[in-house]
Amino acid sequence: MLRALKYRNYRLFFGGQVVSLIGTWITTTATNWLVYRLTGSALVLGVVGFAGQFPAFAAGPFAGIFVDRWNRHRLLVGTQTISMLQSFALAALVLSNHITLGAIIALSVVQGFVNAFDMPGRQAFLLTMVENRGDLGNAIALNSSMVNLARLIGPTIAGVVIAATNEGWCFLIDGVSYVAVIVALLRMRLAAPPGGPIVRRSARHQLKEGFSYALGFRPIRSIILLLGLVSLVGVPYSVLMPVFATKVFAGGPHTLGLLMTASGGGALLGALWLAQRKSVVGLGRVIPTASALFGIGLILFAFTHVLWLALPCLTLAGFGFMVQMASSNTVIQTIVDDEKRGRVMSFYMMAFLGTAPFGSLIAGFLSQRIGAAHTLMIGGVCCIAGAIWFARALPAIRAVVRPIYVRLGILPEVASGIANAAELTVPPE
Repeated sequence: MLRALKYRNYRLFFGGQVVSLIGTWITTTATNWLVYRLTGSALVLGVVGFAGQFPAFAAGPFAGIFVDRWNRHRLLVGTQTISMLQSFALAALVLSNHITLGAIIALSVVQGFVNAFDMPGRQAFLLTMVENRGDLGNAIALNSSMVNLARLIGPTIAGVVIAATNEGWCFLIDGVSYVAVIVALLRMRLAAPPGGPIVRRSARHQLKEGFSYALGFRPIRSIILLLGLVSLVGVPYSVLMPVFATKVFAGGPHTLGLLMTASGGGALLGALWLAQRKSVVGLGRVIPTASALFGIGLILFAFTHVLWLALPCLTLAGFGFMVQMASSNTVIQTIVDDEKRGRVMSFYMMAFLGTAPFGSLIAGFLSQRIGAAHTLMIGGVCCIAGAIWFARALPAIRAVVRPIYVRLGILPEVASGIANAAELTVPPE
């Protein structure tokens, strides 16, 4: 389960990111609570979510070009530094009582553009840290475990801090937490890039090539489409959590922290379940199953009015979404061509983060019209429908992916059988 930690660079990254991501989830929870405290509007929550995530959709394809061109290590140092400054700016505005909705939206947009480069850069950098592609799936699963450990701890801390002081201290804690990952990145020992001439094609050509590859290759296209659907209709449930915490469960910051922690706990369980898997083989079946579980969890939660019954529903939803997202990531990173990795991962992040802002707007609008519960129910039904579509396409996807697994040695027994057959059919010289 921990085999990717044998690589020094990945150990450094893992440790630094655990601290930093706890801070990130503290800020995510505090931002949602701050916006709802200032406005009392689910629609405005959706608008702020849109502002923070839309840049990942708009800038994603272009960011992927630069991720493939630039030094990814230096890119990550830069993005983490800017994110740290953004958190300190939020802290200063709140603690000095100068915070406004406009400032929150503006800083969310800045962070969104940073994430457009940071997220695909971080994903593409994994292979550099792990080195052996055979351990890549474990590294991605541990990465997801790290994210969801932070998701489990961060909202709880945020609820306690907000109840005791105010949201500004949450943003200050987040700013300090970035120091850990920046130090970890600077301490890495990275091999020199391979020598030889570097062919620089135009950005326009690279963009067109990336689109043609991702959309023309059925496995990647199908995985990204399903992830985009789930992110559009399902993921915005987190934006509506303050509404459920206050109006449905008659609670406050502590209740919000409990709801977010239940979802994060399920996601952590899902990531740990993936980490103990020995191979990427079989994840094709896992992707639609997990998507359906996510949808079922949302539907059950939507019509549960008792907190202790709602928490396991969110745990199921968190488990389903994390398994679907991390399994999709693992399959894509395994089969993608290395020279197109940054661009493909930018499309992946567009589907994961880029569609969510539109979902946040839709969720905020619908919850004002038909209520938060019915909004989540519709999202859950759509997730289940997407899972059924992907399951029906799975045989055709397997037919394309199987030869790649054979070539990479992921199916060694099949690979050796083909090699033996080839030897028998080649006449002796």
